[in-house]
Amino acid sequence: MATLDINEIKEILPHRFPFLLFDRIVECEAERIVGLKNVTFNEPFFQGHFPDFPVMPGVLIVEAMAQTAGILVLKSIEDRASKLVLLVAVENARFRRPVVPGDTLRLEMTLLKRKATVAKMAGIATVDGQIVAEAEMMCKLADKDEKPATQV
Repeated sequence: MATLDINEIKEILPHRFPFLLFDRIVECEAERIVGLKNVTFNEPFFQGHFPDFPVMPGVLIVEAMAQTAGILVLKSIEDRASKLVLLVAVENARFRRPVVPGDTLRLEMTLLKRKATVAKMAGIATVDGQIVAEAEMMCKLADKDEKPATQV
């Protein structure tokens, strides 16, 4: 599985518009994956962030990185339809420059450690070869029917 289009991505991830935040996988290896997001002025978040200076929110860049990582985690699991990849930690997040309409966001995620249900990844987001964001994140593989912990 070296490349995936949006329909193949939707077969693996449960995310849908407006929260599926990347368009294509262009590289996929055992411990590394690269996704692309074509950032357009029509993104729903640009209506309020910011109307006179549209900037993609940093948290959504991190989410796009996490979704790309989710493909890497789920692609090798046979029963992936019954699983979710949940983001459990984000560390060392840095934002270097704004991402604006017209940019193509390149999301590169590399596996650092993996255990049975937990994976730690490092990611770099670039536009035109310049780093716009970077972060380390940890995700947990969970059963879809697993009940979330009650919050107080």
